[in-house]
Amino acid sequence: MYQDKLKKFKNIENLAGKSWEHAVAIDVLKKTDIQDCSIECFHYQKMLELLFKHLLETKSRFGSYSKTHKLQKLLEEVIATTAFTTNKTKYFMALQVITVCAEEYRYNFLLDCEGYKQSVIICDELLEQLIDFALTDFENENQH
Repeated sequence: MYQDKLKKFKNIENLAGKSWEHAVAIDVLKKTDIQDCSIECFHYQKMLELLFKHLLETKSRFGSYSKTHKLQKLLEEVIATTAFTTNKTKYFMALQVITVCAEEYRYNFLLDCEGYKQSVIICDELLEQLIDFALTDFENENQH
C-alpha cells in the first residue's frame, strides 16, 4: 500500500527514494504476525521524515533541512519555506504521537499501538498531500 503511494520515488537515489524504502518495509511488516506495532511505527516515522526532508531539500528556498526527527517541526519548516499549504493544526497531534512512538521504539518502551494506528489514519491524508506536492515538477525533472 505505502510503496504504491510512493512508487514514483522507487529506487531513486535521494531522500524520497529512501522514503519509498521505508514504505516497502511497512508493507512487509503488515504481512507478518508481529503484534507489537513499534517497528512499523519506526518505519512510518522515517518514511514521513525523509519525505519532509526531500521537500525541504528540493522545494525550499534554502535547499536544506534541519537535523530534527520531530515530524511536527518538519511540517512547520515545509510550510514556512516552500509553497506547500495545509491545515497544520489538523495534523500536529498525530505527527507528535508518531514521533513519540518512534522514540519509544528506539528506547524499547512499550507503545500505545491504538494511538499510533489512529494517528496513521490522520497522517495518511497529509501523506497524500505531501506526495502530490513532491510530484509537482518532479516527474518532468526525472524524465531528462
